[in-house]
Amino acid sequence: MRMYDIIMKKRNGGILAEEEIRFMIQEYVLGNIPDYQMSAMLMAIYFQGMTDIETTILTDAMAHSGDMVDLSGIDGIKVDKHSTGGVGDKTSLIIAPIVAACGGKVAKMSGRGLGHTGGTVDKMESIPGMETSIPQEKFIDIVNKTGLCIIGQTGNLAPADKKLYALRDVTATVDSIPLIAASIMSKKLAAGNDCILLDVKTGSGAFMKTLDGSIELAKKMVAIGEHAGKKTVALITDMDIPLGFAIGNSLEIIEVVDTLHNKGPKDLTEVCLHLASNMLFLSGKGTLEECRKMSEEAIAGGAAFQKLIEMVEAQGGDSSVLKDTNNFAKAPYERKVIASMEGYITHMNTEQCGISSLVLGAGREKKEDSIDYSAGIILNKKVGEYVNKGEILATLYTSKEESLAESERILLNAIKIEEKPIKLEPLIFARIEKDKVEKFV
Repeated sequence: MRMYDIIMKKRNGGILAEEEIRFMIQEYVLGNIPDYQMSAMLMAIYFQGMTDIETTILTDAMAHSGDMVDLSGIDGIKVDKHSTGGVGDKTSLIIAPIVAACGGKVAKMSGRGLGHTGGTVDKMESIPGMETSIPQEKFIDIVNKTGLCIIGQTGNLAPADKKLYALRDVTATVDSIPLIAASIMSKKLAAGNDCILLDVKTGSGAFMKTLDGSIELAKKMVAIGEHAGKKTVALITDMDIPLGFAIGNSLEIIEVVDTLHNKGPKDLTEVCLHLASNMLFLSGKGTLEECRKMSEEAIAGGAAFQKLIEMVEAQGGDSSVLKDTNNFAKAPYERKVIASMEGYITHMNTEQCGISSLVLGAGREKKEDSIDYSAGIILNKKVGEYVNKGEILATLYTSKEESLAESERILLNAIKIEEKPIKLEPLIFARIEKDKVEKFV
């Protein structure tokens, strides 16, 4: 086989054979296919697309390009959740304790933040002493004892994806649905869980800006998961406004604690209840309605918060900051962002809200950048609310006083205030199962 012939076949709209796809991935990871040829292939896929079968084979080849995690040492059905990323998205740290409190098993590997979206691992590391790099045996032991453990990605998981993503990032081929689906699902298949819930974001703060595009991506990923023998469901959730009020690492952990005490923001709580009940449904714990009731009771009775404490302590974290969130380190500088006019907030550019938080030090623009765990934004107002001139829209927190002016400018530009209110969109737009799409709009 020659890579040249495979590129030409796809360029001309042909359907690649399984052996061609597996050859291409294996030889690229080994370094026998140069970047310039793989770049040409990625562009050919971008324009010609891939069939579901091609995408499934590509995903499997990428998943098997490195380590395949063995979770057979964990008792019961293991369920994973993947989010396509967003601003203020701290759902994993709420839903994993809920699911564990209801008897589910969550053995989760999460990523770090880069750019305007925050990473679950960074948020966890704002808890003093928290270990997110844990050996496999200890990881499995913690899940068996507590029902949950969340760590950073370990080992050599899907190395083909790392190489391909770096290439896509610099060749304008990131936004190809088959390539996005294969990238996400290759890591999920390699992670070894039995069931997968996909939280596919849509809106200004998400990768997929339109509902139709998000549904198309979700259908592709569900088909891949089911073909691999993993029970898979996707929810399309709103990312046209930040989730909850907190953006930034320790600020978001405080909001996690509030939510598990039944005092969290309504939007965040509602999304988390949908996600948790679907994870329990995938785990075989009952109907969606029964799983929703179990999730609500796990919060109301305090069992979910207790599971968070157990996980943090098992991973070496100082749980005193969760038992009393005033114990978190405070940012030395803060600034109130004031409304310059009155009216209804009709839009918040979520990506710009994330960038505003990034400027304060809450995220990293380059992988080697360090994070200020106390930095971030607390929103006072959200889309649909009325504000008076002079009212506080948000509070900025940082250790870099010089960043406040730029962060404030970006945030103010992200918030649109108009005379007339708008109709609020639902938080959950659609639910996708194998051969079934249920729209809620």
